[in-house]
Amino acid sequence: MTWTAPDIERVPRTDMAGGEREMLDDWLRQRRALLLRKCAGLTAEQLKTAAVEPSNLTLLGLVRHMAEVERWWFREKYLHEELPELYLTEEYPDGDFDLVADADAEADHATFLEVTAACDAAVAGCDLDVAVDDAKAPTGKLNLRWVYIHLLEEYAQHTGHADLIRERIDGATGS
Repeated sequence: MTWTAPDIERVPRTDMAGGEREMLDDWLRQRRALLLRKCAGLTAEQLKTAAVEPSNLTLLGLVRHMAEVERWWFREKYLHEELPELYLTEEYPDGDFDLVADADAEADHATFLEVTAACDAAVAGCDLDVAVDDAKAPTGKLNLRWVYIHLLEEYAQHTGHADLIRERIDGATGS
């Protein structure tokens, strides 16, 4: 039996006049769901279909990449947790994209859901304004608000890629 990416329901919006944290959480949930909706109904092989030669950009690679990116920014950079790599190695620093040919799409989909839930739980009680040390930041500090906004920027870029890849695979468009 061939695994197919499950349908993802639209995530209802929260209060559009709510607080800043509520809105950031809502936008992040919306972007995550949109990326998974771009994958819905496709087989593992379709999820591994490259955008266009010679690019290695695939829907599965984007899912893997965003799991890696969320974990990195929320848990490693902001909370300073030491976690093992998901897909990246010293030999394959772009393993999230480069190593999809033999990847288990169903397991990677589940990993994305686990990682995003763990990220939500990890920062649930954190204040957006609390800054932590970051040697690479211009001021040597970064706060959780910046992390949220950066992740939304990442999702905006990559869901645009996902739109084009999905349309190439089966002609599906829309969100």
